[in-house]
Amino acid sequence: MKNRKFLAFLVIAFLFVMAACSSDENVDEEAGGEAAADSEKTGDLTIGTMAEMVTTDPHGSNDSASRQVRANIYETLVFQDVDMSLSPGLATEYEQVDETTWNFKLREGTTFHNGEDFTAEDVVATFDRVQDEAMASPVLFLFEMIEEIEVVSDYEINIHTSIPFAPLASHLAHNTGGIISKATIDADYQAALDAAGSDVTLEEYYELRESGGDEYDTVKEAISEHLGTVVANEPNGTNHLKFVSRSAGDSVVLEKFEDFQGGDRYFENVTFKVIPENGARMAELETGGIQVATDVDSANMERVKNGADTAVTTADSVRMSYLGFNINKEPFNDEKVRQAISYAIDREEIVAGVYDDMGKPAKGPLAPDVWGYSEELEGQAYDIEKAKEILAETDVADGFDTTIWVNDDQQIIDTAVYIQSELKELNINVEIEQFEWGAYLETLAQGNHEMFILGWTTVTGDADYGLYALFHSKNQGAAGNRVFYDNPEVDELLDAGRAEVDEEARQQIYTDIENILVEDSPSAYLFHAQFAAGYNESEVSGIEVDPAGGLHFKDVSFK
Repeated sequence: MKNRKFLAFLVIAFLFVMAACSSDENVDEEAGGEAAADSEKTGDLTIGTMAEMVTTDPHGSNDSASRQVRANIYETLVFQDVDMSLSPGLATEYEQVDETTWNFKLREGTTFHNGEDFTAEDVVATFDRVQDEAMASPVLFLFEMIEEIEVVSDYEINIHTSIPFAPLASHLAHNTGGIISKATIDADYQAALDAAGSDVTLEEYYELRESGGDEYDTVKEAISEHLGTVVANEPNGTNHLKFVSRSAGDSVVLEKFEDFQGGDRYFENVTFKVIPENGARMAELETGGIQVATDVDSANMERVKNGADTAVTTADSVRMSYLGFNINKEPFNDEKVRQAISYAIDREEIVAGVYDDMGKPAKGPLAPDVWGYSEELEGQAYDIEKAKEILAETDVADGFDTTIWVNDDQQIIDTAVYIQSELKELNINVEIEQFEWGAYLETLAQGNHEMFILGWTTVTGDADYGLYALFHSKNQGAAGNRVFYDNPEVDELLDAGRAEVDEEARQQIYTDIENILVEDSPSAYLFHAQFAAGYNESEVSGIEVDPAGGLHFKDVSFK
């Protein structure tokens, strides 16, 4: 009896074990299912940024910090991916019909964040606004060649340009070409008219803008200072994130747009948090205060790359950092003074000593990966004796006192300190003045500086964008030409480069421009930095950075 009971016990125990094994297999399958579903787990993303955005208004500024936020609120007709290739955006198809006409088929079934349908009228309103003289937009140069937008239907347009313009698609992919709701634009103009106390109705203003004349000039001057308030405070795009709030100097909060038409997203809320100091930003990344950190500098690269939970994504850049000279100020109106300073700077030392080799020395104003870059360009390599010889031919042969303006980026400050030290060899005594980012751009546009350090990223990947804003005389000030360069020959070549359709001839135009810009030296072209972003890989994956420094997180997944 005991043996039978024992045998029965063994059978029951065996069945229990088998059942347990079967149950474990089910658990494993379920766990595997959960693991497979991890890529669909949603979460909140906090991104630590070095600089605060200037405005959410696409036509209000052209700074990289604003671009980072705006590119997630607004969609453009053409989309530029992380490898800078172009693909359909709000335009599902596009083609160049003739030298000055482009046809765009628009995406149907798309809604703005406020629920309105996207149609061709929103495209027309967006580009009418950026070209309105009342906006005085610093990004006008990107779209001024658009002569007319012909509405074929609610979802088809023809863009007519005043000149043949090869890089139009690249310009339309720029974040400042983000399509704004016509209703939001109308509200913005109405608010400006009301604030100015104008008796002109919205419809009358649009008619005046179309016809021009003295009455338009009077009204546009009255409303100019009031434009942008509604667009900046209530941004209304079609992209995967919609605006929630902004706390000046601290953060911008966006939330997932549930009706986004461009594919699945797994974030819920995305916060751009301003943390200017590099070390503090990396510390927040390590402790989980943020999941992503932009602008990983060389001093923190190994720290983030080798961290227990952190990783880095990098890209060679299309950015050019430069020492700009205000050529309206003596002695910088003398090209020999500018040349002497340029020869006195050892760019390789800056790249190695300040940036720990995270970059390349610059020969001229374009990065090597930008179309139009001249392989023949020699540049101005470090030669202190030549610098002394050139300076000896000027009215300030014995040296002079001056200033370099910088923003609050530590590596830019370190670069200025290095240049300060080098210029002592020429008896040029340099004082360094530091500004907060937003104030820095605004102050430089006013033209009271002598020398300054800044960067320009050729976001479109085309020489036109890399040179036209920085050196055409009509873009002096906020549009990009902060050196106040005015050379009729360069203006003529820049205009010709925009209109040339033959690629070989166009390349020669930009080669000629680059040679002139090195000889004239309105700037000392310093280096092309490498872009890097850090992320906490124990929490997220799918973070990328592009050659223009833009952070891409559309494919982010949470762990």
